[in-house]
Amino acid sequence: MSQKNYFNNVNDENTGIKRILGEGISTRIFCGDQAMLSIVTIEPNAKGKIHSHPQEQWGFLIEGSGIRIQGNEEIEINKGDFWQTPGGVDHGIIGGPEGAKVLDVFSPPRDEYKVEGSGFGN
Repeated sequence: MSQKNYFNNVNDENTGIKRILGEGISTRIFCGDQAMLSIVTIEPNAKGKIHSHPQEQWGFLIEGSGIRIQGNEEIEINKGDFWQTPGGVDHGIIGGPEGAKVLDVFSPPRDEYKVEGSGFGN
């Protein structure tokens, strides 16, 4: 396999495994053997469902702003912020007035995210 197959661009909407996570929230997923990346686009003021999963998750706010809900706390997030969510912790997000783009990293990869579809898989 060509090494070029391992390269992607965060702004290329034609790449990745596509999922609709909720009204106004979509993602493109890139899966490796030990980790998975998810580029989440959140429309202005869109609210993600509170959920949890056993995988560790790291998030990085590429652009925009929002509210990260984690462990019953609401934490304001702005461009450049990043966070860790341990497995099993309830969490969600609300997009800011201009929306947001988040890079999530999961380890190990989430099986339910390896296929196109909708929802958080749980």
